[in-house]
Amino acid sequence: MRCFVYIAVILLITGCKAGKSSFTANRKYAPAQLQKDYDICRNILEEAHPSLYWYTSRDSMNFYFNEGRSRLRDSLTEPEFRKVLSYVIAKINCGHTSVRPSRSYTKYLDTVRIGRIFPLSMKLWNDTMVVAASLLRQDSLMKRGTLIRSINGLTTKQLTDTLFDYISTDGYNTTHKYQSLSNRGSFGSMYTSLYGFPRFYDIVYQDSIGQMKQARITPYYPGTDTVRRRNVVAEPKEPQPSRRERRRMRMNNMRLLRMDTANHMAVMDLNSFSRGWQLKKFFRKSFKALRKYDIQYLVIDVRSNGGGSVTNSTNLTRYISDKSFVVADSLYAVTKRKKYSRYIESDFFNRLFMTFFTPRKKDGLYHFRYFERHRFKPHRKHHYDGQVYILIGGNSFSATTLFTGALIKQDNVTVVGEETGGGAYGNSAWLIPDVTLPETGVRFRLPLFRLVIDHTLPKNGRGVQPEIYSGPTIEAIQRGADYKMEKVMQLIRQSQSVNEKGSASFQNGN
Repeated sequence: MRCFVYIAVILLITGCKAGKSSFTANRKYAPAQLQKDYDICRNILEEAHPSLYWYTSRDSMNFYFNEGRSRLRDSLTEPEFRKVLSYVIAKINCGHTSVRPSRSYTKYLDTVRIGRIFPLSMKLWNDTMVVAASLLRQDSLMKRGTLIRSINGLTTKQLTDTLFDYISTDGYNTTHKYQSLSNRGSFGSMYTSLYGFPRFYDIVYQDSIGQMKQARITPYYPGTDTVRRRNVVAEPKEPQPSRRERRRMRMNNMRLLRMDTANHMAVMDLNSFSRGWQLKKFFRKSFKALRKYDIQYLVIDVRSNGGGSVTNSTNLTRYISDKSFVVADSLYAVTKRKKYSRYIESDFFNRLFMTFFTPRKKDGLYHFRYFERHRFKPHRKHHYDGQVYILIGGNSFSATTLFTGALIKQDNVTVVGEETGGGAYGNSAWLIPDVTLPETGVRFRLPLFRLVIDHTLPKNGRGVQPEIYSGPTIEAIQRGADYKMEKVMQLIRQSQSVNEKGSASFQNGN
């Protein structure tokens, strides 16, 4: 549910060859068309977005709206128009409000052949940029873990300051922005969308003994690499997995329980709370197995979990929580009927939903009272009372933040990693229809409800903070280490050691 997924598709602004589709990717829209779409976008946001001025003042937001419109004096292609919208919408500081390509452009992307790609995948944090992977197989300089100081004259800080302007996030969270650029291919996609495709990249980097060096690398051409691979003698193909096996693999990629019964520990990989992954059944079977095999240490890895269904995240919370809890202190929409409803996906059904479940209250807002009032009780059957470690990071978003925030104060729960991408105080989400602009077909996501998770927390625009911080280091990147998981394993070994000593002392009568 995060913005970087939608920004990354701008990779093919240039350097692409048209496929069989009749869609013209380089079509330019007249200023009048762009301005019409832009004004509709602004009007819808001002009318229906529940948190337009939550982290950005009205005066500042008006300034950014006017600044964006001033950039529409010449004809622009769809990707160029999306850049303008992304810049303005990012100023809302709402991670659920982001720009998407038109449906026609999305279909076009599925047909084109990629011409060239920025060749490096980066890991970024605190104005540090390190090579995480390289497509240049023969390059011995840009190895994993190489510290990059600048690209084509722009320092790491200059690059991140510019790219951050186009990434939506909850509040003032920079952890999510760094992580968005660190997701595979995202840095190169955004770099290309803003700076185009140069013939080469002049890279200033730091070598293994700390000296500054410079190297010139070229873009990566997938077509050329494909030709080279064809000249290699192909190994016999392995049998393709069956449909059932492919489905099982997809399921395991989203949720998987791995148990080490000898050491009484387990790891639950959970990459989504979305519907369609049979999570209710998965949770029930998992916690039943944890009890059966006397698992005392459970690691729940939600570093890549962008959220999804609150029903699923609440269900998981009930297996661990030691007391009843509410999902939200407040949950409301600012309007039900909208002037531009014809451009808003499923608006009729959303209004019907609000009519039955979110009546208008005295404050003029449409409150979802069930989630504001209902206290969810812990599951009695298969409830887990062992030690829980929750792994979080910049990609932990939305419903994942609800799950983590509900458990972080519990004695048997330890949260490890980096700040969540989702806001700890609250967010704007729940119902999130697409809005399709009539002239260009460009879409943007429009959350309809404001969710305040815990009003006792400061509204400082930050995510849930880990109790034990574990962040990237150059050395860890060089080793290809899972440094957060390593930290959790260290904590578990320490706990086991303490328990063993305590047990021995008890047996000796000490």
